Amino acid sequence: MTKKEDDARIDSYEQQLKDYLVDYLVDGYEERSSRLWNRDYSSGYALERSVEPNRSRWKEVLHPPILEKTGAMTKISYEVNGVHAEWVTLPLGDIVAEGILAFPKGTSKDDPVPLIIAQHGIGSGPETPFENGKSYHAYAKELLEAGFAVLAPLNLRSIERRNNIERYARLAKTSIPGIEFSRMQHLLDMVLEDERIDRHRIGMWGVSLGGMATMFWMPLEPRIKAGIVSAWFNERRNKMVVPDERYSSFIMTKEDYVYVPGWLEEFSDDDVVSMIAPRPLQIQHGKKDRIAHWPQVMEEYERAKVHYKKLGIENQIDMIMHEGGHEAIVEPGIAFFKKWLGR
Repeated sequence: MTKKEDDARIDSYEQQLKDYLVDYLVDGYEERSSRLWNRDYSSGYALERSVEPNRSRWKEVLHPPILEKTGAMTKISYEVNGVHAEWVTLPLGDIVAEGILAFPKGTSKDDPVPLIIAQHGIGSGPETPFENGKSYHAYAKELLEAGFAVLAPLNLRSIERRNNIERYARLAKTSIPGIEFSRMQHLLDMVLEDERIDRHRIGMWGVSLGGMATMFWMPLEPRIKAGIVSAWFNERRNKMVVPDERYSSFIMTKEDYVYVPGWLEEFSDDDVVSMIAPRPLQIQHGKKDRIAHWPQVMEEYERAKVHYKKLGIENQIDMIMHEGGHEAIVEPGIAFFKKWLGR
């Protein structure tokens, strides 16, 4: 056999595998999903009960490890973009949970305030939501001005680092989103001991990969009562495996960390939303954002909205489709949290 013939044989086999898997993930999704979900829309509580098996399987996808607190949370004074805040650190065995905690001026235990988890994305850090850059527009600082406390956790921030650590995580039957979810939960446990925070009014607002965290974590963390997903929500099957000149598909990038095993078994974005409902949710997407072709985002949103419509609460899901790019849109986000987490 010549090298040319051998290459042709392997090329053929590779194409067979690709066609088989793409057919399963994309074309076979609807039929598979219809068998795996059995939603009850008779009430919000009924929906939550009916998706509990899916929620359990979602937890198996992320495989958050059981971490234990091994010391007290420490706080040191920290200044970020003119905001007097605290850098909080909580030891969890070999790793730590850490980030920025900030309060509106004049906050006291006599008038506790809501807390928003402000989650950064790739190429950013916990300081970024406080800074007036092109994607974040200092939305954390604006939240403080509007009377919300802010917790901005530190997550692993670069593509290369996430690719590297995700290899180890998969071998250990976990994932970076699962580990970071566990870190956030422990950090939230300790932060909520502060009497200046109203533990019944917790929200989350993530941008880009922080939007992924918001969608990944809300189904598993009922203390988060309302969420905003900026620059992440998508037609998930297309985004993951279908190349298209109208948007950037992950399959054409080197972002291997994002391929969480089992994700597309039953958890497209509209299906994940059904595990967040009936809690209020706002989705923000820019028409110039190359992460998606915006008409496909709208189609996926309409599918997600069905879960709220069938409960008679379609006013609790909101789409901010704007003319910008990969960014948070501050004013409607602040208004959303005032509406749903206000007194």
